[in-house]
Parts: sequence; C-alpha cells; structure tokens
Amino acid sequence: MKNKNRRISVIQEIIATTKVGSQDELLQLLTNKGFNLTQATLSRDLKAMKVVKTPAVDGGYCYKLPANDDQADAQAAYLSSAAVTIDFSGNILVIHTRAGYASSMAYRIDDEASDVIIGTVAGEDTVVCVMKEGMTKRAVIESLSKIIPTLKKD
Repeated sequence: MKNKNRRISVIQEIIATTKVGSQDELLQLLTNKGFNLTQATLSRDLKAMKVVKTPAVDGGYCYKLPANDDQADAQAAYLSSAAVTIDFSGNILVIHTRAGYASSMAYRIDDEASDVIIGTVAGEDTVVCVMKEGMTKRAVIESLSKIIPTLKKD
C-alpha cells in the first residue's frame, strides 16, 4: 500500500505540472521515475483518482486532476459554454456540445447525475444519456443544471 500511495502522489504531481495527453505517455513518465506498473493498473489509478481527459488549449487533450472547490466554478463555466442543444426522446437525452467537450461532460454527468441518469456515451461533440425509468424531463434538467448552470429549469 505504501508503494501505491507514493505512486498516486507522483501521478498527481506529474498531471499537475506536465501536459500529459495519453496513458502511454504517463506510463513512460512513471517508468522514468522508477515505477514498474501495467497500463491496466494505471487506468485503475486514474479512475480511482477521478482524473479526466479534457481538451487542451493548444489542441489535443490532456489529463486533469479533479476540481477542488475553487476549480468547480471554472469547470461549471467551462461546461456551460460547451452545451449547444439538448433534446429528449423517450428516456434518451442527447446533448450536442462544442467539438471536444462531450467526453468531459459525459464524465461529469456519470459522476454527478447518477440520481437521474443510468449512463452516458460520448462522441466528439455529442453525449447520449439514458434516463432512469420514471424520470421526468424536469427532474433531469434540475439535476443537470448543477453541472450545466445555463440549463433552463422551466
């Protein structure tokens, strides 16, 4: 466990200080620091740490650590500007986003709206959400508005 805690600490340090765009790249950086682990172990660590892959300012993608309270407002603004349209069809919700934002939005929905959404599938600019049985549009919008504050609560 001691080695895992140290590994997690080093992963956090790397992600906080270096633009890392892939697990292979992160795995190589960890290997250079003396850690011997598999991609599967790294993947589990990233999931447990709630690390997300987001569009980078200069193109491509990079890993980000979960938001603390100060970063939460910035992340909400980021996702508010990402949603373009939202459409319902039965128990399916489709969110069209700006290019590159869908994955981040789907991650947040899966993490924070599990009370109304069973799961999501993200593309480059589309998130398909499956609503839980019996959920109303109003309940879903109410829950999602915590993630995407610009949603109307009609």
